Amino acid sequence: MARSNALAVSGGLALRSQALAFPAQVPSLGNLESYIAAVNRMPMLSLDEERQLARAWRQREDREAAGKLVMSHLRVVVSVARHYLGYGLPHADLIQEGNIGLMKAVRRFDPEQGVRLVSYALHWIKAEIHEYILRNWRLVKVATTKAQRKLFFNLRSLKQGLEGFHDAEIDAVAAKLQVKRGEVIEMEQRMGGSDVSLQPGGDDGAESFAPIAYLSDSSHEPEAVLEARGRERMQVEGLEQALQGLDERSRRIVEQRWLAVNDDGSGGRTLHDLAAEYGVSAERIRQIEVQAMKKMRKSLAAYA
Repeated sequence: MARSNALAVSGGLALRSQALAFPAQVPSLGNLESYIAAVNRMPMLSLDEERQLARAWRQREDREAAGKLVMSHLRVVVSVARHYLGYGLPHADLIQEGNIGLMKAVRRFDPEQGVRLVSYALHWIKAEIHEYILRNWRLVKVATTKAQRKLFFNLRSLKQGLEGFHDAEIDAVAAKLQVKRGEVIEMEQRMGGSDVSLQPGGDDGAESFAPIAYLSDSSHEPEAVLEARGRERMQVEGLEQALQGLDERSRRIVEQRWLAVNDDGSGGRTLHDLAAEYGVSAERIRQIEVQAMKKMRKSLAAYA
């Protein structure tokens, strides 16, 4: 799930797609305190030095120049990563992901834009850390769209350790973040939930309460399919047999009342429609129907 704390930056920080082979000047992340102390001792670059190194990388792909840009800003990654310790993920892993974002920033940095690298790199560092948190905070992602990701981190910072929001606070947060009230409620529910194992976790007899017990679908198992087909066949054959036991008029009344479907998809004919057809009262049609249904129930019971 999380990357091992022993992942090293020394020997070159590997970018996911195209690696930059930077000089091996940084200690291993395996000893976090030593790593932080080492990066904090690295000299800062002046504006002129930063521009010269950035131009050397952009114009000649000078890897040593790019390495110096990265090394001089590793302390920034440490500082940014410290703000995300509340998510329960290893500090070393957060730093490692932030370092990847820093390298991406160095790769794309243009010194002619008049912006310092530290300002430009903050976006890339935070983006990589955010992505790592969303991948590893839960087994099931709590945010997938760009809007949900933004809401997740903003809501997390606004809660500040609170268990939950009451109605007035939800409205205030929705107004502050310019999102719908329902979106705040849904994200808070996702953040407040927890991962549940499908299988029971121990031998305490709690197997019946595990999700696997009530989420499994047995309707497509061979035995269940055969039983369903058998019941369906019995129902069809039993119904045919019950109808055959009626006289012609009673059978037609039952079929027209309960088995027929009109052109508009509605149910069968009414008592008054059949009364007009047979020249009797609607009450008489109802009596015939009642007697026919009693006879059919006896037949179906005997068939079953």
